[in-house]
Amino acid sequence: MAGQSVIKVIAGDIGGTKTLVQLAAFDIRQPSPRGEVLYEHRFDSRAYGGLDTILQEFLELTGPVGEVYSACLGVAGPVHDKDGHQRATLTNLPWVSDSRAVSEVLGIPRVRLVNDFQAVGYGIDAMRDEDLVSLQEVHPRERAPRLIVGAGTGLGVGLLAWKGEFYESYPTEGGHVHFAPVDDEQDALLQFLRNEYGRVSCERLVSGPGLENIYRFIVARDGEHTASQDPLLNAPDPAAAISAGAISGDEPLAMRAMDLFVTIYGQVTGDLALTTLARGGVFVAGGIAPRILSQLQTGRFMDAFHDKGRMRSLVTELPVRVIVNPRVGLLGCALAASRM
Repeated sequence: MAGQSVIKVIAGDIGGTKTLVQLAAFDIRQPSPRGEVLYEHRFDSRAYGGLDTILQEFLELTGPVGEVYSACLGVAGPVHDKDGHQRATLTNLPWVSDSRAVSEVLGIPRVRLVNDFQAVGYGIDAMRDEDLVSLQEVHPRERAPRLIVGAGTGLGVGLLAWKGEFYESYPTEGGHVHFAPVDDEQDALLQFLRNEYGRVSCERLVSGPGLENIYRFIVARDGEHTASQDPLLNAPDPAAAISAGAISGDEPLAMRAMDLFVTIYGQVTGDLALTTLARGGVFVAGGIAPRILSQLQTGRFMDAFHDKGRMRSLVTELPVRVIVNPRVGLLGCALAASRM
């Protein structure tokens, strides 16, 4: 980087459905969490045999761009770090990627692969006021730990810790901790799911499939028909159908399922906030939160977040915000690449 005032980086958000790749420029004389986007392209992931092919096409589309300093790609799947390089497997595609192979394709010595939720963690620094909706307005403590909790296809949990000059993002498997019911209804829900899954993690409830699980429980207990006859459960995307029925107010059982989902989402997030003492902020991310923002703002989520007995006063002191910018992961990868 010696002698350079502007560096170019490549960032990627690699998913099972779509892949976004971006070329951005950062002025290191005036550090900013957002670079200038020079070029960006969206790829249909399923139309390609692997990440290398997408990156080769991206380079063909951009044409000569001069020296690129580094690249950071967020991958929707587990990433294993060994001997300074990373190996990633996509959850919903039979792709296996290696940072060394990506380095060869791009012709860049500095390449990093990160989990997509880790990328979201980096992206927090790139968020602006309009990208965040506050559920609990508290001033964050400088350099204190940050927590990210995000329901989507699964339940992502990430931790950010201050590392000298910026926050480092660390992935966790916090979404797979045991679900802890707090009342008779949740006791019954746990038993219902235990009969099916054995061990019941929080992800079995706080996720798209989790909303479906909660709805199935309510249909089985209080519905007038079986799950096999239920139109929402037989929709192409049951979780989306349940969510739409709840938000519209047209489906009473879906409304009850959504209320229970939001309550459990709040109590799980509060438990994780206690675990991490996230005085730097609790950030609710993932694909579901922006779509059910009105439900999160009713107070049910925060009531459950606060319901911590002797620790209630502590969790009322934590900032809680919803990330509504769907490009947070891509922005996070670009920022992480600029810091390599």
